[in-house]
Amino acid sequence: MDAIDARQGRVKRLPREVRERQILDAAVRVFSAHGYHTASMDEISDVAGVSKPMIYAYLGSKEDLFAACIRREATLMMEAIAGGVQGDSAPDMQLWQGLRAFFSFVGAQRDSWRVLHRQATSQGGPFSDELVAMRGRAIELVDALLVRSATKQGMDEQATKGTSAMAAALVGAGESMADWWVDHPEVPGRTLATWLMNLVWMGFGDLVEGKVWTPNED
Repeated sequence: MDAIDARQGRVKRLPREVRERQILDAAVRVFSAHGYHTASMDEISDVAGVSKPMIYAYLGSKEDLFAACIRREATLMMEAIAGGVQGDSAPDMQLWQGLRAFFSFVGAQRDSWRVLHRQATSQGGPFSDELVAMRGRAIELVDALLVRSATKQGMDEQATKGTSAMAAALVGAGESMADWWVDHPEVPGRTLATWLMNLVWMGFGDLVEGKVWTPNED
């Protein structure tokens, strides 16, 4: 067996998880560039370096493949956010860390964000269900931080009933700001996190009066 045949043999024996990651990486690039309807399985096959029958065998139809992309990218994003939060930090710092991790992910994975927010949102249907689930997990994470902050400040149970709504507003604001950022990449991600932190933590009133929140970092 010559060197080329040997290399081809090794490719064929790639573990399933490696092959699926290879296909999903290519699909995210193509879906991000062209959108769901315009993207072709032929191009995904070319970018991934595998045959179309192999894509169908591993991940199913184009619709199945797109849904798999959404699930994977959403999971990676939530893992990045959760991993960026230090549990022993003050509540405001935990929220800041989560926002910074979110924008860091979007900045490093712009194709991923385009698929998650722009492409999936515009398609609706079953793809929207995936986004609703992702957003729900994000809201639960932010809500827990807000409840902890309110409790630490001695607020009663009645005062914490609105934290879920505020968490939903924050997640929505973060998504909108990240979408804006895709078209304004010159703004540093840390700056975006600071803007949003000031908006939600300090409030418009304090901002108007010139009071600004800054992270308490070493």
